Amino acid sequence: MSKLYIVPTPIGNLDDMTFRAIKVLKEVNLILAEDTRTSAKLLKHFEIGTHMHSHHMHNEHKTVEGIIQRLQNGETIALISDAGTPAISDPGFLLTRACVQHKIPIECLPGATAFVPALVNSGLPNDKFVFEGFLPDKKGRQTRFLALQEETRTMIFYVSPHKLVKTLAEFIQYFGESRPVSVSRELSKLHEETVRGTATEVHAHFDKKEPRGEIVVVVGGFVPEGKVRKVGRGEEGYIEEAQD
Repeated sequence: MSKLYIVPTPIGNLDDMTFRAIKVLKEVNLILAEDTRTSAKLLKHFEIGTHMHSHHMHNEHKTVEGIIQRLQNGETIALISDAGTPAISDPGFLLTRACVQHKIPIECLPGATAFVPALVNSGLPNDKFVFEGFLPDKKGRQTRFLALQEETRTMIFYVSPHKLVKTLAEFIQYFGESRPVSVSRELSKLHEETVRGTATEVHAHFDKKEPRGEIVVVVGGFVPEGKVRKVGRGEEGYIEEAQD
């Protein structure tokens, strides 16, 4: 029976691969991989011999129609990205949407994704949050920051290492020097690190220490005047502190 499987893969530590993910990747007719060279190492490690095709941001508009035809012909296909859950700042949305439109069954397996451990590690409120992913590089960047200035929910960003210091400086500019920030890098890997503090403190840290690896930044939400900020520090849950 035709079905598209969305299969998360480890964001660093191979021990985070699930038994179910391995089973599905061994049993499907085809694996769609963001980078077949990267995924080949993963498949070899888990002795998965299923054939792969390339499916990435530069060709997904052209390949979706052919994939849909194969699914309609009864094949089972798994979609993976280089790391984490497909479609979260990675290819996957277009194919998933097409499957929905053609009434092709979809099954998304639970598994690794970078922003969840970064959010939990941050110590910032996680009852309500907004995932922003990568900010625009140039056009629309300032507009996005202005739109987020009064966002009260905790915000999550993906930031490349060479843009981290600049982005932290922009947080100071648009959100204020005292806005709480948590930067997690190399999650699940040997050199995993989380740096927490005000925007100014975290900026100073990485201005002196060059950031490396995959990075997730978590930023506390805006606190309206007269309210208090909940910060997740302490053993008895969130501690409230007065707005600056």
